[in-house]
Amino acid sequence: MNKAAMSAFRKPAQAGFTLIELIVVIVILGILAATALPRFSSLGADARAASLSAVRGSLSSTVAMARGQFLAASALINNNVLPMEGVNVTLVNGYPDASANTAAAAGLTAADYTITYGAVAATANKPLGLANSFLVQPNSVANTTSGLNCWLRYEQSTAANTPPVITNNATAANCQ
Repeated sequence: MNKAAMSAFRKPAQAGFTLIELIVVIVILGILAATALPRFSSLGADARAASLSAVRGSLSSTVAMARGQFLAASALINNNVLPMEGVNVTLVNGYPDASANTAAAAGLTAADYTITYGAVAATANKPLGLANSFLVQPNSVANTTSGLNCWLRYEQSTAANTPPVITNNATAANCQ
């Protein structure tokens, strides 16, 4: 027999997926999405807490640089004003004060954070502001009740050889 002639009568191979196979794949993807979605939705709180940890590091570095320059060349610093990152940072007891210039020298901007300076009353979304301090909150929670617990506070030095106090209240639970 002619084998070439026999192949002309064969059924062609399947060219695609059946409807049942497609439905099974869609159901499996749906189950995976339903279990993974809650995990990804909670990453925002972790990101906000990590962001405020980065703010703490930035402020600590700014304080250390200013303190080092003050100790190395205090006679050359004009009226306790130290130029840093394009702004003039005022020093109190040899450390940066709690002003907008200190925040700017640390790289904090209004595009990322809500910064409240000085003594202000507590509200539903902001803790009590202290004199000679500033409060940093991520913009994403600053106007929500989560802002009451998701913050970092910088308190300037109160005495000679006493560094500023940086309090980071941000945790994943606090920044929901």
